[in-house]
Amino acid sequence: MKIHGVILPVRGLNSTISTTVDLCPLSESRFAANFCFLKFVNTAEQAKFIRDSLPPGGLFAGQEWRVSPTPFPLGEKLAEEIESLGRVLLQFNRAVNLLYRKSVEGKQPEWVARWLDLGKPRELIELQRSLAFKNELPRVIRPDILLTENGISITELDSVPGGIGLTAWLAKTYSAAGIQNPESKILGGAEGMLEGFASIFGDAKQVHIVVSEEAASYKPEMQWLAEQLNLRGRATFNLQPSTFKQFADGDAVYRFFELFDLANVANAKQIFELAAEKRIRVTPPPKPMFEEKMLFALLWNKNLHQFWRQELGDGFLARLKKMIPYTWLVDPMPMPPHAAIPELNLTDWAQLKAMSQKERDLILKVSGFSENAWGARGVFLGSDLSLADWSVAVDAALKNFETSPSVLQRFHKPTQVAANWFDFAKNELVPMPGRVRLCPYYFVSGAGDEARPNLGGVLATIVPADKKIVHGMSEAILAPCAV
Repeated sequence: MKIHGVILPVRGLNSTISTTVDLCPLSESRFAANFCFLKFVNTAEQAKFIRDSLPPGGLFAGQEWRVSPTPFPLGEKLAEEIESLGRVLLQFNRAVNLLYRKSVEGKQPEWVARWLDLGKPRELIELQRSLAFKNELPRVIRPDILLTENGISITELDSVPGGIGLTAWLAKTYSAAGIQNPESKILGGAEGMLEGFASIFGDAKQVHIVVSEEAASYKPEMQWLAEQLNLRGRATFNLQPSTFKQFADGDAVYRFFELFDLANVANAKQIFELAAEKRIRVTPPPKPMFEEKMLFALLWNKNLHQFWRQELGDGFLARLKKMIPYTWLVDPMPMPPHAAIPELNLTDWAQLKAMSQKERDLILKVSGFSENAWGARGVFLGSDLSLADWSVAVDAALKNFETSPSVLQRFHKPTQVAANWFDFAKNELVPMPGRVRLCPYYFVSGAGDEARPNLGGVLATIVPADKKIVHGMSEAILAPCAV
């Protein structure tokens, strides 16, 4: 049936737009937010529907993005590759967990555990090594993927990612609007992110999402996520401050705070103690190794090649090395005069400072356990800096190795993609050549060897083509991916 004269308020303008839409004959009960499928006449109506569907408080505190009227399209081959990537990354996490344990036991090189423990407090190291968390792995896996001329490039893995609520809202809204091409579909579907997130807590009836002040800007998206899940009635989801302590046996906790920030999370100690006693379950577990970017440096370390080959298999190992840029840990330990750093042919990390700008297609970034280890903080693109600024960044990485190590990674420039965003002030569609980062969200459900990853959805962040580093910003387009 048709609904005539629907009024869509346009924020920031002094008028409203009246339009005619088709309401699909589909039960609204399929969507917890009571969305219905709508078919729009033009892209202006599509964009305005998306923008006006935002929750009253938005999804990110004080942040905005550009609205694309359509999902970001992926070819079938790339979509299939992303769909199957979850199995590979879960096996990589299992191998990382085993490698650390074997290093502690003396059955793998001792420097593995030593590197991964750098800068961590003794209590956190003890938790990471405890029997209670021995086999626990992150239940959300989110790689950052750049599309380059040579295929996809996974720059890092995030086990405490933001964007879960945002990606769920995008998938639900774009699906509800029915604005993708009839031949395409949103990856993960309208409900994939919601179903995936709910699945990681097993049979828990009460789930507490504990958000730190450091992650406060993500509270609106997590509040929306909890409200949507509560409409399902299978479990109760509550957004909790870091002062909440009324946990009951059998509850589950989603830890939405980084481990470096424990001093500012008053209930962290209680959460971990209750989880260690098996009275509650917590994910991600208190294992800081999974928040380290140096894991990719370990993957490329030739001393560990046989271990990776045995635990990953030749197929998964080859696939990871094809997608993950060569990565080094910037360890200032002196080397013998005849030795050289692989691939770079340097005999001392200080020589990194003298490399020409053309040779510096390299990213230097803090590995983890630091307030500078997330977002675009603590990230330096060598070819984009003056020699003086690059030298300062290298010196800081060497100086801070013992407390906050850094990694160096080859930079593969993202390829240019075509995108569009809607300018609400001018009431027109604007083409934007851009560069894109894809963030698939894999949710791991099940116990032990029976655990399986499921793709909930994929977030595309598209920035203007002149930007060197792809990350969320007011000039970026955020959209779900469709195949």
